Amino acid sequence: MIYLSKLLNQKVWDVFGRVIGQLDDILVNNTEQTMPPIIAIVVKNTSRGIEILDASSVATLWPSITLNRRGEEPLIYHPGGHELYLKQRVLDQQIVDTEGKRLVRVNDLQLARKEQNFYLTGVDVGGLGLVRRLGMDNLIKVAAKLLNKKPKSNVIPWEDVASIEHDDPLRLKVSRERLVKMEPADIAAILDDLDHHTSKAFLEGFTDEQLADTLEESSPEIQQVVLSHLEPERAADILEEMEPDEAADILADMESGKSEELLNLMEDDDEEDMRTLLRYREDSSGGIMTTEFAWVPAELTVGEALHHLRTNEDALEDEFMFYVYILDENKHLQGVLSLRDLVTSPLEKPLSSWFDEHTVNISPYAPQDEAAYLVAKYNLMAVPVIDPETNEMLGIVTVDDALDTVLPTAWKKKLPRFAGR
Repeated sequence: MIYLSKLLNQKVWDVFGRVIGQLDDILVNNTEQTMPPIIAIVVKNTSRGIEILDASSVATLWPSITLNRRGEEPLIYHPGGHELYLKQRVLDQQIVDTEGKRLVRVNDLQLARKEQNFYLTGVDVGGLGLVRRLGMDNLIKVAAKLLNKKPKSNVIPWEDVASIEHDDPLRLKVSRERLVKMEPADIAAILDDLDHHTSKAFLEGFTDEQLADTLEESSPEIQQVVLSHLEPERAADILEEMEPDEAADILADMESGKSEELLNLMEDDDEEDMRTLLRYREDSSGGIMTTEFAWVPAELTVGEALHHLRTNEDALEDEFMFYVYILDENKHLQGVLSLRDLVTSPLEKPLSSWFDEHTVNISPYAPQDEAAYLVAKYNLMAVPVIDPETNEMLGIVTVDDALDTVLPTAWKKKLPRFAGR
């Protein structure tokens, strides 16, 4: 393999073996490809200054950089603005390893020849790449040979590389296409390691849904920075895409004037949900509940309930749907059944078969610890939240939110995420 660090500042020879300058940089094109082709080299010439030569005039890159033409007749390349300068724009930059799901720094770049053309194949993010830059790689190889250990390379294929440069729109488009294939939690972990300016600018290219999913997994600091730099209308749209309890937490951390502005820009139903959640303390059951849950009218049969779930807008928005709650016309909880019980029961069976006045529930004013206790005691995936004054069902506390402050962070991260996360 050929490495950029071995080529920089090396002499460039013409077809007659005369030195015409030194290599200063290499340009590639079509960075969305698995192996972007090298389209030009930048040569520093003492007499003519900087020249950009077309890659078709390059005969070899290693062990020497030679051209297939006379130095007096250079084949000049005229950049069109879509090229990527490897030394200037990639070397020493931070990038995302989308396969390893980590933020890394580029210590070197790997190149390869295929037939008559040269390509960029990967980035070296390991210590060996840094040692190579310092010109000490031969020493490392000798030491490794004496110790009978092969030097370990850490090269990431170019197809697994995503740029985070906020001022490089062409590469950002390609990078976002790669990044959105990652889990939101992995993207959030990377963003938390970036400076606020870079993370904010990068996320602006995400769709509302992608950004909502990522912000749900991000730190409160990142959430506030990103949303504060968006247009209010878009910030409100993103909050609408988020789980209600997550969005309410973000609004609660904002200045009252800003949160009120965003609430007024939301759809009426979403605004009502947010205001309901914001009435409760953050560490109360009402403060951590979600208002999205699957419910069916009490007078239905199993078959009618299944049809209701397929066609009801509230039910379709519920991504949790482990339980189905049976409510009367006043939204009083009559009973609860698992989705498994519903789909395996006879279609003509009435829902009244599952009525139970002793269904486990919790007040929205009860502390979060009490919700965690009920989840653990009764082995539940969610606990219904009931208004103690009206007996109306307000929402549910899912197991992950119930245990949020009970378990240590390391254990909490191992829990599966529910309610659409």
